[in-house]
Amino acid sequence: MSGRDPIAVVGMDLRFPGAEGKDAFFDLLLSSGDGIGPVPADRWDPAEFTREHDGAARMNTADGGFLADVSSFDNAFFGVSPAEAAQLDPQQRQLLQSTWRALEDSGRDPAAMAGSRTGVYVGVMGNEWAQLHLTDYANITAQAASGNGYYMTANRLSYQFDFTGPSQAIDTACSSSLVALHTACGALRTGECDTAIAAGVNIILVPTSHLFYAQAGLSAPDGRCKPFSADADGIGRSEGVAVLVLRRLDDALAEGAPVYAVVRGSAVNHDGRSNGLTAPNRWAQERVLAEAYHRAGVAPAEVDLVEGHGTGTLLGDMIEVRALGTHYGTRGLPSAFGSVKGNVGHCEGAAGLAGVAKAVLALNRRVAPPSRYSESENPELDLHAAGLRLLRAPRRLADGAIAAVSSFGLGGTNAHAVLQAAPAPRRGGRRGAGPADGSVGVFTASSDSAEGLRRNLEGLADWVSRSREHPARLAWTSNRVKAGLRHRFAAVADDRDILAASLRAAARGERPTGRRSARGPRVGLLFPGQGAQYPAMTHRLYRACPPYREALDEVDTCLEPHLGRSVRAALAEADEDVHHTSLTQPALFAVEYAMATVLTRTGVRPDWLIGHSVGEYAAACVAEALSLEDACRLVAARARLIGSLPEGGAMLNVSAGPDLLRGIAESDPRVDVAAINAPRSGVLSGDADALQRHAADLAAAGVAHRWLKVSHAFHSARMDPVLEEFGRIADEVAPARPAVPIYSTLLGRRVDEDKLDGAYWRDQIRGTVRFAEAAEAALAAAPTHLVEAGPRPVLTALFQRIRPGLEAKALSPCPGPRADGNELAGALAALYNDGAAVDPEPLYAPGGRRTVRPHPYVFDTSRHFPAAARYRPTLAPRSPGGGSGAAAAEPATGAAEVPVPKASGTGAGAVRDAAPHTDEIVELVAEAGGYAAAEVDRGARLFEDLGFDSIVLARVLSEVEQRWPHLAPLPVEDVLASATSLNTLTDYMAQRLGEPRRNEEG
Repeated sequence: MSGRDPIAVVGMDLRFPGAEGKDAFFDLLLSSGDGIGPVPADRWDPAEFTREHDGAARMNTADGGFLADVSSFDNAFFGVSPAEAAQLDPQQRQLLQSTWRALEDSGRDPAAMAGSRTGVYVGVMGNEWAQLHLTDYANITAQAASGNGYYMTANRLSYQFDFTGPSQAIDTACSSSLVALHTACGALRTGECDTAIAAGVNIILVPTSHLFYAQAGLSAPDGRCKPFSADADGIGRSEGVAVLVLRRLDDALAEGAPVYAVVRGSAVNHDGRSNGLTAPNRWAQERVLAEAYHRAGVAPAEVDLVEGHGTGTLLGDMIEVRALGTHYGTRGLPSAFGSVKGNVGHCEGAAGLAGVAKAVLALNRRVAPPSRYSESENPELDLHAAGLRLLRAPRRLADGAIAAVSSFGLGGTNAHAVLQAAPAPRRGGRRGAGPADGSVGVFTASSDSAEGLRRNLEGLADWVSRSREHPARLAWTSNRVKAGLRHRFAAVADDRDILAASLRAAARGERPTGRRSARGPRVGLLFPGQGAQYPAMTHRLYRACPPYREALDEVDTCLEPHLGRSVRAALAEADEDVHHTSLTQPALFAVEYAMATVLTRTGVRPDWLIGHSVGEYAAACVAEALSLEDACRLVAARARLIGSLPEGGAMLNVSAGPDLLRGIAESDPRVDVAAINAPRSGVLSGDADALQRHAADLAAAGVAHRWLKVSHAFHSARMDPVLEEFGRIADEVAPARPAVPIYSTLLGRRVDEDKLDGAYWRDQIRGTVRFAEAAEAALAAAPTHLVEAGPRPVLTALFQRIRPGLEAKALSPCPGPRADGNELAGALAALYNDGAAVDPEPLYAPGGRRTVRPHPYVFDTSRHFPAAARYRPTLAPRSPGGGSGAAAAEPATGAAEVPVPKASGTGAGAVRDAAPHTDEIVELVAEAGGYAAAEVDRGARLFEDLGFDSIVLARVLSEVEQRWPHLAPLPVEDVLASATSLNTLTDYMAQRLGEPRRNEEG
């Protein structure tokens, strides 16, 4: 990388006054609106400061730019206990939530980025929460420092998201967040990180800075900045949160990531010793602009949009315009000019990125917004001579347009950045090439809680309804961004309206949702035998499902040299030869292998396999007991040899138990028991005339039976002529031990030390299919799902006959001739809902693999802003020396009730008999975390579920030592070696106290 390599803005999340989210923000700009309003009631009472107080300090405004809600925080989502959340600076809380949403917006699952080389750079210039909390010396805890230090803003993000790149909080006053962007881009260019978070935040909780601006004569009476206006009369303070996700442009384009805009270059400098520490310096501003243009390789004449610092002070605006005029004054067409502060106020630590966000969205949407105060342009500025124009209406921007953004700090740190519209996506990138048509996707949604899932499903349903994207692209995006959390829901994505309806139904509780568990579902994969075939089987699925097409082509290529024909072509042509054994068996094997391949490639991990007759070949191949080449050779030889036998013989399905069937076979050497499929279902096979006689006897006895449509009497003595030759071929295959358990229908049990050698495959042609015995053995493994990897469901019905009332879910990815991929997607969705680690990525055609901007995550709105944590003014008369009385703040004394975290593992919260001291220990833990003791799940994990850290645990152990001194010492590291959950902690303490651990109940 070089110093001029472009950096892509790939994701963002914005919160500004009057604008929640990037769309609302840009709409506010386009409409020339503003988000300024009264000071919220939970901050301070403006009347206390705007009334005369006998010489006391006062302010001239009761307005500003405030966010709708800074008190709410989804603490459980981030694993933060209520007690810690109540001490956490709202700036840290807002950054956590906005960073999650910005990462999702970039097309990445934030949870999947744990451990990544992601750098975090946060611009922040205030920490007013500390002013409310750190003067209450009696109640300062170990969490006060990490919760209140604004230096922790970046570190908090890196810790919570498990990012390992650089982590810096940057304070250069008003230019902090643009300096953060500059620093982040530099780190990407030098390879210090692979992804960078550039953020800015400002939350106003106390009136201190309002008073400062008022006393310095810098505060606008109506709380509004009026940049470059004749009506400019000072600064209006405001809040804001902006998070940008940055990547090297080459990396972003190579991955097909969506790009908002590109940072071409930036520069930072300082005024040096000028005419005052807080006074703006024209010459320093000129220099930083020149350096930024040099680094970007851009001439000012190429810049289409200039986003000024523009605070709305007459002196500051004048100096800035003159500095810009040095570079832009020779332009022909004036550059569009303005300042976002006219719309959202001066966001201080977030101000620089507010300007960048405006520029990025303008470039992305190819339109420069108007300037709110263009009607009252200050003529003294002579903007035309400076090559600038305040727009009165939106101006279209061309492809490749360039924007420049300034941000100047109160203490003299100046920053300027040059951005350009994103280039067109590369053809042939890893994603996004070609049409999406033909792809049927699996749409996924997840959250940390059932309520959070319902909340987000509503938003996602609206997003799907509004979208014009192909459903496959919406599903692809959801898989990459929304799939990784514990509570989940998935649905087939083939039609937007149907998908939206499914999401809404799940949100209302009308469709079941699921939850990931540590164990996950236990899946049995079923492979049917001859009789499941039909002409053109899976042909519609072949056309609709790319991974199935790829897998069937693979096995067809392997089979064709052995068969002398293409199975795929025969299926495409609806060839009736599919009912002839010579084609039936290879075709079934090909279809079943391809189906199983799709399932395993999409993350389905079978716990065991079972195949009926020829279905065992696909099972053995999936279990790696046979290679694909060996399986193809054996199946082709088996089909050819059996197909070469004289036709004749018959097979009779009989609704009777095995004793009756064996009795018939023992009484007649021309009849064999071909299969025992269920307790009262089996098949007789042999000479047709012999079976005719037995059928008459069965009819006379009232035993139901039916003739099977077959070309040969399989699994009977009529197969004997091919056994020797097939055995020679099978002996050439080197057997391998199955990597996945197989329940053999030849042996009627699980294959353990047995070898699936040549003798096994020879005997399998002739021997009875002992399906009922094998199925009973498999059911002892307690499967939760039975998935049939065949052209239609056959074996799932047999399982249900073998075990009536079976609770395992039966899934058929291909239920018959009309299967077109929806059923496969539905099976994967069901498995995902039930906790399987399904990865639908292989389902999508190249054109479906294009990330679109997802709906932002909707967080819980639990309040962590106690009423007591509020500024209480003390306005004493001024002393003769000019000092004023100190303003006092009441400390936070409690937190609002929040959902109590539940244990994540199955059975973790089992009811237990409590040892005598257990309840006291639970109360100590609950108190330390800010929970109600009665509601804490005893199986909750201390760190992941309760949000503890070693400091909180040390405090709990200290309390334990005080209550039971004979237990001391209790080193944290020793306790953690034995106790990671509330249950194991109470177990540990019970043992130390000499109280035996009681047994679990239920």
